[in-house]
Amino acid sequence: MGLLPHRYPFALVDRVVEHEPGKKAVAIKNVTLNEPQFQGHFPGRPLMPGVLIVEAMAQVGGLIVTQMPDLPEGLFVFAGIDGVRFRRPVVPGDQLIITCELISLKRQRFGKVRAEAKVESKLVCSGDLMFSLMD
Repeated sequence: MGLLPHRYPFALVDRVVEHEPGKKAVAIKNVTLNEPQFQGHFPGRPLMPGVLIVEAMAQVGGLIVTQMPDLPEGLFVFAGIDGVRFRRPVVPGDQLIITCELISLKRQRFGKVRAEAKVESKLVCSGDLMFSLMD
């Protein structure tokens, strides 16, 4: 809770298992049936929405830049999403293992991470995520 600004129902990181500020972060998202999106996505066949998988990856990516020393104060938000691909569905009971690595940080305001999410060592989603610092 102290590492990210997100709160329920949008806090999508359950545990950080590896963290190298400015380099890499690995975290877990436990997907449970009691999450609000499963009421409507989809009744009788719950699937985690792709946008929430990408948001979970972005939150893990945010851990990399928000913990770097000497960055200005502010909130990092999405600036772009490139090459994101969904390879298999994510369902309640799955545990997402999300890995992000910093690709670049420009002018201490713009960051880019390569992100991937796996379930049981199988890739479910990957892509590059860009962040911008809001004043």
